[in-house]
Amino acid sequence: MKILVVNAGSSSLKYQLIDMENESVVLKGVCERITFKGGVLTQKTFDGRELVVEKDMPTHKEAMELVLGAMLDKEKGALNNVSEIGAVGHRVLHSGEDFKHSVVIDDEVIRICEKNVDLGPLHMPGNIACIKSCREVMPGVPMVAVFDTTFHSTMPPKAFMYGVPYEVYEQYKVRKYGFHGTSHKFVSQETAKILGTKNCRLIICHLGNGSSVSAVKDGRCVDTSMGFTPLEGLMMGTRSGDIDPAAVDYMRVKLGLKAEEVVGFLNKKCGMLGVSGLSSDCRDLTAAAKEGDERAALALEMVAYRVKKYIGSFAAVLGGADAVVFTGGIGEHSPYIRNLVLQDMEYMGIEYDAAANEAYPHSGIGVLSKPDSKVKALIVPTNEELSIARETKELVEKA
Repeated sequence: MKILVVNAGSSSLKYQLIDMENESVVLKGVCERITFKGGVLTQKTFDGRELVVEKDMPTHKEAMELVLGAMLDKEKGALNNVSEIGAVGHRVLHSGEDFKHSVVIDDEVIRICEKNVDLGPLHMPGNIACIKSCREVMPGVPMVAVFDTTFHSTMPPKAFMYGVPYEVYEQYKVRKYGFHGTSHKFVSQETAKILGTKNCRLIICHLGNGSSVSAVKDGRCVDTSMGFTPLEGLMMGTRSGDIDPAAVDYMRVKLGLKAEEVVGFLNKKCGMLGVSGLSSDCRDLTAAAKEGDERAALALEMVAYRVKKYIGSFAAVLGGADAVVFTGGIGEHSPYIRNLVLQDMEYMGIEYDAAANEAYPHSGIGVLSKPDSKVKALIVPTNEELSIARETKELVEKA
């Protein structure tokens, strides 16, 4: 079975075609500037054939038509017929409290997703528009919604509730939801395979431009760092992470921001970019820090310090840990950040191997702890598209 994995935003659409017989990527591509002038599709097959199509895409329907045309292109595509696509897996941001796992899409699922747009106003409209467009241009092909939040739905109320009036939670669903769930699920499952048991306590550190940590016990999430939105938790590329709400209102007044501008400020002007004044990219800041830029070094130290704090707090929640796992763009590719996080962690049973950290080749499984370490420190590359494809295949075959 070949499965098309789609990750749609408001103005972009990323896709991968995966052959589930051997879980290999047949091709992948992206549509950019949907709804704007100057739209472009870029696609690359597993054997290196590249296709670029410049064409306006007024809606997601035109984008999906362009995607199908690109996949069927006789010279640079990889399909002879649309019927070769066994199913489509859609990445959907928010499940609210309505779904606890991925679901086969029907009219009722779409209706519920539309009801939850307020919980993810930036991403959900694009997700829904793409689902509707796919159903229109690919009638009869089964489709699955894989939510970014459902892996965290196993959190107990003591973890996901905020200290606000209970009626506010009941009426408006203000609570912690968590995100990056597809990645956390995939990495926790792969780590369990490495450890040889599903009965394990894992602290998963998904670190990238957006970052989150999760506490996973026996395959179930019991807590995570992101909250009602992805703004809570760690300091990130441009997001502030945890901050005193009173400081937010103080800054609003001092900076002359309108109320509706505050969240945008915290999401796009803060984090590593705001502290360093240089960049939101960990690679840029690492190079600058090594050349003596104190603010770049401070930004990286703050990121690592907060990761370290969450590891400690989640170890307390889990009653210890069997492994601390790094994944994501920074988690997999920044020995600088990993080194800062893993120093002085002997108290919780991690015997850190700094040489192994520096020698990690930026691919595959990495072991950052010494052989006699009670708690393993690992790098496990994430693969969210494959995770979506696996869940899609499983649900479609059950239907």
